[in-house]
Amino acid sequence: MIAAASLVLALTMGAVGPVDVTSALPLRRADCWTAPVIAPVADPFREPPCRWCPGNRGIEYGVVPGQTVVAAVAGTVSFAGVVAGQAFVTVDIGGGLRVTYGRLGNVGVGAGQQVAAGSVIGTTSETFILTLRDGDRYLDPGPLIGVRRARPHLIPTDGSPRRAAPPVRITCSAPV
Repeated sequence: MIAAASLVLALTMGAVGPVDVTSALPLRRADCWTAPVIAPVADPFREPPCRWCPGNRGIEYGVVPGQTVVAAVAGTVSFAGVVAGQAFVTVDIGGGLRVTYGRLGNVGVGAGQQVAAGSVIGTTSETFILTLRDGDRYLDPGPLIGVRRARPHLIPTDGSPRRAAPPVRITCSAPV
């Protein structure tokens, strides 16, 4: 949770304007978050110019209903329930930061439950959104989401034994 504390410190030291998570939150390779769903980003984070102005306060994914949603990062479920007819799960990850998994089709966790990165949160409905908040301020979670990268490897065509593929790496766009 040192990374979360670093972000809170950066935000409380007078950051003006939009917060660039990549500069406010120094990350190591191990700090990349797990992707909450296996789906393309349908609408990226767009910080609104004011608190009530239009924008996209999270990352919307192009999902198929019923897909598994996993925790992007470890924490404690602070809310799991329905708001305005849609299911949401909010996970407190420390340092005043909260991650919300929204527009779920099914919720598989309850308030007070500890979740590990990669553990099942629920399933998707027709749409799915992931948000990151520090207090009431929405931050872009995109730079924190790891991308699975498989390294290419050659497969012999002469009948010689096949070697194991190199391990998949997870990288994120935040500094490593």
